[in-house]
Amino acid sequence: MREKKRVIFHLDMDHFYTAVETRERPELEGKPVVVGADPKGGSGRGVVSTSNYEARKVGVHSGMPISRAYKLCPEAVYLPSNFPRYIEVSNKIMATARQYADKFEQWGIDEAFLDVSSRVKNYAEAKALAQRIKREISQKEHLTCSIGVGPNKLIAKIGSDYQKPNGLTVVKEEDAEKFLQPLPVRKLLWVGRKTEAKLKAMGVETIGDLARFDPSVLAETFGVAGTQMYRMAHGVDRSEVEERTAVKSVSHETTFEEDTDDAEAVLNALDALAEEVTMEVQSQRLFFKTVTVKVRFENFETHTRSRTLQFMTNRPQDLKKHAKELLAPYLRVNRKIRLIGVRVSTFVSAEKQQTLC
Repeated sequence: MREKKRVIFHLDMDHFYTAVETRERPELEGKPVVVGADPKGGSGRGVVSTSNYEARKVGVHSGMPISRAYKLCPEAVYLPSNFPRYIEVSNKIMATARQYADKFEQWGIDEAFLDVSSRVKNYAEAKALAQRIKREISQKEHLTCSIGVGPNKLIAKIGSDYQKPNGLTVVKEEDAEKFLQPLPVRKLLWVGRKTEAKLKAMGVETIGDLARFDPSVLAETFGVAGTQMYRMAHGVDRSEVEERTAVKSVSHETTFEEDTDDAEAVLNALDALAEEVTMEVQSQRLFFKTVTVKVRFENFETHTRSRTLQFMTNRPQDLKKHAKELLAPYLRVNRKIRLIGVRVSTFVSAEKQQTLC
């Protein structure tokens, strides 16, 4: 019996945090808005969580030092993160989207994959279903999203970014390679700036260039990642949409605008990540016991260190203290850091924690 072809959606909310803020403060409409740390007249610490399209037009983007954002856009409205509110809105949106999927995989607070293979007979029906989901989210939450429709998660994910904001891009299986060919190679998942630079030095500018490149040379240069990039350039992705039931961990990470060995900048970013993680944990009425720090150096070498605490907590000061202690050895090696992340796990609910006290 012939296997039914898959149809996958990737739903991505448009500049989610700032969109929620603008929805609830109509006077912000049309103004550049940045959610993140306090810029304090250009001397603030921490990083940008997200920015709306007006701010992005002048170069402000997530992960950027807030002081740099202020220099680029001093006229922006700078707001602190309100994670409990964002998560409340996110839960409503995800519940709406989930009802249309055979399998549903949420990625973070503002995006998700939907396997709708048994819900549609063809791509025309898939497009109509995507339009229905977009319309329902707009009517219920007064927010816009972009949806990519494709034969796998890779194509769907790239598609959702193709016509942002409020976009809908449908890519049939037979058109996948043609769709990918002219796109910059950076559009492929997991191709960062350093990999992009190395590929460009090899004459690879577009995904089409990558698809035509000698796969043995890619494997020799990038290892397993080179083989994976070659497959993706041909639109191949067999990964499944996977349901995630109970929350097993909460994490946030940031990639620095430029690789840095400035310890103060790294620690400020770590503090901001810890604040975001604990706000998300508190909003879900959870306590955690395990803390993990992730560090990626300029050469993409990645390390993680974990610690299991002697107590359950959801206080930001506890997370900051232990995250900084875990990070400390990496700050002493005199190497530039590309990315840092903070993750907490080993959860217990607030209700159960109360019975243990």
